[in-house]
Amino acid sequence: MTSAAVKASPPAAPRRGLHPDPVVRRLSWMVLVNTFGTGLFMTVSVLYFTRVAGLAVGQVGLGLTAAGLCGVAASVPAGRAADRWGSRRVLFVLWVAQAAGMAAYTLVHSFTVFLVVVCAETALDRAASAVRNALYADALPKATRVPGRAYLRAVTNVGVGAGATLAALALQADSRAAYIAVILTNAASFAAVAAMLPRIPLAGRDQEAGAEAEAGSKTARRNALVDVPYLAVTALNALLTVQFAVLNVGIPLWVVRETDAPRAVVAAAMILNTVLVVAFQVRATRATRDLHSAARACRTSGLLLAGSCAVIAAGHGLPAAAAAVVLLAAVALETAGEVLSQAGGWLLSYDLADPAATGAYQGVFNAGASAGLMVGPAVVTATAIAHGPAGWAVPAALFAVGGAAMVPAVRWAERRR
Repeated sequence: MTSAAVKASPPAAPRRGLHPDPVVRRLSWMVLVNTFGTGLFMTVSVLYFTRVAGLAVGQVGLGLTAAGLCGVAASVPAGRAADRWGSRRVLFVLWVAQAAGMAAYTLVHSFTVFLVVVCAETALDRAASAVRNALYADALPKATRVPGRAYLRAVTNVGVGAGATLAALALQADSRAAYIAVILTNAASFAAVAAMLPRIPLAGRDQEAGAEAEAGSKTARRNALVDVPYLAVTALNALLTVQFAVLNVGIPLWVVRETDAPRAVVAAAMILNTVLVVAFQVRATRATRDLHSAARACRTSGLLLAGSCAVIAAGHGLPAAAAAVVLLAAVALETAGEVLSQAGGWLLSYDLADPAATGAYQGVFNAGASAGLMVGPAVVTATAIAHGPAGWAVPAALFAVGGAAMVPAVRWAERRR
């Protein structure tokens, strides 16, 4: 179906709670299936590798670190491939390959096999992430691109949460058969979303360009890696991406090691974050109407994230109930910063990019975010967890400085566009 056909047909009235744009609705079903499988697998993966595959915890950690490096390296060439052959076509190939790679986890029986599979699968995952972002540019007009991504991120949280909830059954069974069923279900989810791709119309830019368009954009793609102002914005966004390590690594370790709060606070923190993202991610895009407002949103995000670090540190030494309240307040602050930084980062990543090379630029931006995700746990554990309340000053400073520097960096990038 062509994009013109979609525009010509009057959209059916959406059901309550569904997005009014038919293209966003199609994308949301695709995202829901994909993230449901992700939520299943991420919940049981470590236990599968250690209890079933027989790997040591240190081996799993080493393998995941190596895989993270592979993921960073895969983003840029994947984005360039999307520009050359089309985001929909490249994403189809990547998702089919991911389905095979995920199924290969069932064959892991040694560290060598694990290392090969996890590196390949992570590289495919980060490559698919970059190309998926380019697909959003191809499928959604500029005016609705960031609000559409915000809606899809809310759907992502719903899908991951639903998958994690169902994965509790596999954790309860704690058997090889249960874990294998989860892995194969996730593999099937990649095959399913690949089958959905042909139904996504392309309206944002011409993805069926031939040799002439290919020749015209070749220089722009080559310059994505040397666009210094864009690289600066990418690096600052990577600093803000360290926030996810605060939620996923910092708070759990802080609760167990440095506070008297009940361990159930860890689960409560994850649930609170998910609910708040679903409720407020779309609304956060109202603060990012253009480049300047997006930069200011990132600056505000940095201050909120820094404040959340200070509040987390304040939970040290408090009675259990007080510590729990303080930590949940910190999660609320962190989530406010999260939704603002995500909304601002999306707009900056698209609007500062060369329109002729969206895939290449998304690959660069995605590589920066992947690097932030990779180093985040090490930053948080080496500072906040290793040095107590005073250690939280380091990630707080990173967030505050990174957010504040985004405003002049965006001005620089805008002048150089």
